[in-house]
Amino acid sequence: MHDGEESAAEEGVVVRKRRKGIYILPNLFTLAALFGGFYAIVMAMNGRFDMAAIGVFCAMVLDSLDGRVARMTNTQSAFGEQMDSLSDMVSFGAAPALIAYVWALSGLGRWGWIAAFVYCACAALRLARFNVNTAVVDKRYFQGLPSPAAAALVAGFIWLMTELGVQRGQDHWLTWTQVTWIMFGFTLYAGLTMVTNVPFYSFKDVQMKKSVPFAVIVLIALGIAVINIHPPIVLFGVFVMYGLSGYVVYAWRKSRGQHTSVISTSTDEPDERGLHK
Repeated sequence: MHDGEESAAEEGVVVRKRRKGIYILPNLFTLAALFGGFYAIVMAMNGRFDMAAIGVFCAMVLDSLDGRVARMTNTQSAFGEQMDSLSDMVSFGAAPALIAYVWALSGLGRWGWIAAFVYCACAALRLARFNVNTAVVDKRYFQGLPSPAAAALVAGFIWLMTELGVQRGQDHWLTWTQVTWIMFGFTLYAGLTMVTNVPFYSFKDVQMKKSVPFAVIVLIALGIAVINIHPPIVLFGVFVMYGLSGYVVYAWRKSRGQHTSVISTSTDEPDERGLHK
């Protein structure tokens, strides 16, 4: 023992290790994203489906910030990673499934709750696989549709229909039966695409600290202006295109004989060997 430790032992002083704390800044963003998902569920229970969809989109924005804030402030932690996954499961797994079920899928009987459960289960599987394969996945791409984008497809459709005046149980330019089955299709598509091996661009190679040309700032301003024209239509359209982009990349790589998987080698669970040809 060192002299200090010996003297402390001789004097009977108990030396306690310093407790490891929790970084508050990134976890505040994570908690705010979790609140967005919880708020969405409460709004759906109260029949405010437009506000429920907005809650999911707010959670998506906050979720995209917590990781970047942690990296920029050098406050990454294992606790934060686990907290983020649990928050994502609520905001982008359970919340969209419940909102879709309450809004339309309940009218389909067992088919409705099966579609909602498939989405929720796929979100859990996607998050678990993401956590396991973090070290072996190409950072430029997601393996399967990321859960926030899947939630945006489901919640975005509900938000769009609500803004266009489509009400539950009422026929408009689309019959309510047609709307219900479209919701069924979106829910299954979003859920199953999360657990595919299709590559979706992650935008993680975009460096926020680097300088950019002045034209980039102008384009960002124009993008914000376009979104403000009609947020439900624009945002839903953007995420529909993103939800299809992975299959376009997959088909393009396949046609050129390139490696289609975002994983080169994987020996961790789940066993991915034989799935990346």
